[in-house]
Amino acid sequence: MSVTPQDLLKGLEKPPLWKTLGVFDVLWALLVLAGAVFSWLRYGASMDDYEAAILLASGLALIALGWAWKPLRVLTLMVAALSLFAIWRYGDSLKLADSDFFLRFLVSGQSAVMWMSALFIAATAAYFIALFMRSEFIGRVAAAMTWSAVAMGLTGLMVRWRESYLMGSDIGHIPVSNLYEVFILFSLLTALIYLYYEGRYRTRALGGFVLLVISAAVTFLLWYAWSRGADRIQPLVPALQSYWMKIHVPANFIGYGAFALAAMVGVAWLVRDRAVRRHPHGFIASRLPEAGELDDLMYKAVALGFAFFTVATILGALWAAEAWGGYWSWDPKETWALIVWLNYAAWLHMRLTRGWRGAPMAWWAVIGLFVTLFAFLGVNMFLSGLHSYGEL
Repeated sequence: MSVTPQDLLKGLEKPPLWKTLGVFDVLWALLVLAGAVFSWLRYGASMDDYEAAILLASGLALIALGWAWKPLRVLTLMVAALSLFAIWRYGDSLKLADSDFFLRFLVSGQSAVMWMSALFIAATAAYFIALFMRSEFIGRVAAAMTWSAVAMGLTGLMVRWRESYLMGSDIGHIPVSNLYEVFILFSLLTALIYLYYEGRYRTRALGGFVLLVISAAVTFLLWYAWSRGADRIQPLVPALQSYWMKIHVPANFIGYGAFALAAMVGVAWLVRDRAVRRHPHGFIASRLPEAGELDDLMYKAVALGFAFFTVATILGALWAAEAWGGYWSWDPKETWALIVWLNYAAWLHMRLTRGWRGAPMAWWAVIGLFVTLFAFLGVNMFLSGLHSYGEL
């Protein structure tokens, strides 16, 4: 039987999205929409038009992400259940955080973040043990701990949001306003991006490498909380009292998380390359993914980070125009954001137009993380400017 070109084209055609949706997909969409409607009915009177638009866009984005990445549904339901449980335990009294067993040891904002920190550090060790022992079981445990860490961290942020309003309606704000909160956000987004790629590439060999940078962030987070009392909720400075913060900061840290993933994949590429040159069939070479696969993952992570960082930079300029009267002022934070953007723009340019691969791009991705780290943290530590409210 002959096959015509038309038959081949039909085989390549993708069915419409609505034909691929099942019962659980529809239920997921209805559940998210119900949550958005409830939020609007409960808090709509306190929202302006921009915040209502953010709520709608967030709901639609969550539906689409749940359709595209099924594990996200389970994570969302876990976070919702834990957060609502904590809010129920609190009632209208923040003082219960010290006397209620569940709040004190499990689901208060700070308790959940501590669980997140412990789980990330344990998962880092478990991923490396799984890599060296070639243990599928320990690998699954490491992945489960990483998912659990993300669930606890997101719960911590959600409950912290509620805690800020229990302190006073004029104090309440989304928890992405200072270094302590955004370090939590960075850890969670980096882990989520990694978990997506882990499922997509069906390998846990990179888990230890990626979680090293998350564990470093968690270590800083713990030091910052214990030595500086950074976990205490503070009122927002006037410049941050804006709906722009709700979209600029998350977009920025998706970019940071993707750049961190690219750098750690670059480290894995360099480790594997050295191992292959010394012992082609040795211990390390046989356990890490092929160089081409690592190179492809590094490129996709940089491309994702660059896209979100570009959006975040544009949003930051619009926010600056509203807060300070100008889109760009060559503030140190803005200048270093431009340096980060140019760095990864050049990385992508050399990859796409010159075909650069391998060691140069791996080293570049690693160095790029240090450039990004200085823009993220170093500017706050050593330089001052319009963004001085974020100083260490």
